[in-house]
Amino acid sequence: QVQLVESGGGSVQLGGSLRLSCLVSRFIQGYYAIGWFRQAPGKEREGVGCIRSAAGSTEVSDSVKGRFTVSKDNDKRTVYLQMNNLQPGDTAVYYCAADGGGFGKLRRRLCSSENYDVWGQGTQVTVSS
Repeated sequence: QVQLVESGGGSVQLGGSLRLSCLVSRFIQGYYAIGWFRQAPGKEREGVGCIRSAAGSTEVSDSVKGRFTVSKDNDKRTVYLQMNNLQPGDTAVYYCAADGGGFGKLRRRLCSSENYDVWGQGTQVTVSS
C-alpha cells in the first residue's frame, strides 16, 4: 500500500524554483518526522530537510541552507520542500520518508536516514545551466 507520494519535480533552469510535495497517507499514524532526501548518480543519499510531526522543528542541510525550506500542512497531510535558487548540483531524485517513531533509535540528527522507515518512490529534479 502506497504511504508516501512525492510530486512537484521537474526541469528548471539555474536560479529557478520548485516546490515538492509529500502526501502522507493516513495509514501512517503517529510518525515522528518526515524527511526529504536526495540522491544523484555516483553520490550517496543526502538528507536535505526534515520536520518533526509534533513540534514542527526543522533541520536543513548546510548544502541547501538559505535556499530550501521545509514546511507542512497538517490538514492536508502534506510536507513541502520549497527549493529556491536552484543550482545544477541540486539535480537528483528527491525522496520523502517517514520516521515511524518508536524507541530504540539514536536520533542523533533529525535528518539521519537510518531513522526513517518508509520511503516514497521519488521525484526527479533536474537543474540546467
